Amino acid sequence: MKLDKLFMMTMALFVFASTNCFAQGPNDSGEYYKAADGKKGAELKTALCGIIYNRTERGSGDYVYGLLWTDFKTTDVREDGMIWDMYSNTTNYEPGGSAQGANYKKEGDSYNREHSFPASWFGSKSKNKLMPMHCDLNHLYPTDGWVNNKRANFPFGETNGESYKSENDFSKLGACTYPGYTGTVFEPNDLYKGDFARTYFYMVTCYEEKLPDWYANYAESQPTLDGNTYPGFSSWQLEMLMKWAKNDPVSEKEIDRNNVVYGIQNNRNPFIDYPELERFIWGDLKDVAFSYDHYSTTGIENLQDDVQNDEPEAIYSPDGRRLEKMQRGLNIIRTKSRRTIKVVIK
Repeated sequence: MKLDKLFMMTMALFVFASTNCFAQGPNDSGEYYKAADGKKGAELKTALCGIIYNRTERGSGDYVYGLLWTDFKTTDVREDGMIWDMYSNTTNYEPGGSAQGANYKKEGDSYNREHSFPASWFGSKSKNKLMPMHCDLNHLYPTDGWVNNKRANFPFGETNGESYKSENDFSKLGACTYPGYTGTVFEPNDLYKGDFARTYFYMVTCYEEKLPDWYANYAESQPTLDGNTYPGFSSWQLEMLMKWAKNDPVSEKEIDRNNVVYGIQNNRNPFIDYPELERFIWGDLKDVAFSYDHYSTTGIENLQDDVQNDEPEAIYSPDGRRLEKMQRGLNIIRTKSRRTIKVVIK
């Protein structure tokens, strides 16, 4: 019986590898990422930079910055039709309504255009809207003005929130409690930590050639960046963001938004298209070649055999797929998004 179970687990590994493959790129991206094929580690990061930096230029900084209000009506709207605010869970802003860009005295008064990767890190305000970073939708989100103001240009981190907490303790500001940094940080809610981690992976990849300048000339960026094109992040920040991305996997919200942004400015966030891609650049898979059309995060976590009970423990793949049952050659696989996939082993 033990050999039979080992055979079934081996077959399950094969199925997991195959379910992560794409006929071409994921999310209808076709051959968009083909130029990065076969690359790994720092080389992969640079190859992706060469792909995603190119986008549709829609005009001057002032003009495009104004277009963001219209963009948000398609990129960041909840199912109920209101603005999807990732800094506050109590707001209900009508897209384009009177709260758009209005003055604020408290949380819930208005929403504005948040540079999740602070704009002051890549240029003085006196230089005005430095392009293309300043209007790159891949890191711009509509957020409550009051909470955004509290965030200011502090780095992301983890904190007890002794300086500020938004309503329901949804977002927090205070001294960093994550090892490696003790300065003031802003902590988004657990619901969106993965979203922001993948946003930051995008930023240090897309703009890798600018990172040394940002680090040298804008001190506020230094807790987050390391002054190099690779790895790009300070060690504590990279470790934390990798954890955030793992604990909060790619969601349907991110996939939908990525597709809409692509339709607007014609570039994509590869860390959304390829869940756990960061492992191939900075993590345990950085010595493994990337395949744009047969992508797979190899390896199985938490694979154990409970001999006493004669039943295998749950089997997980790094992309979050879990083998629930093995019965008569039918694998029932549940994803973290609660979708169920049935795969028959012949």
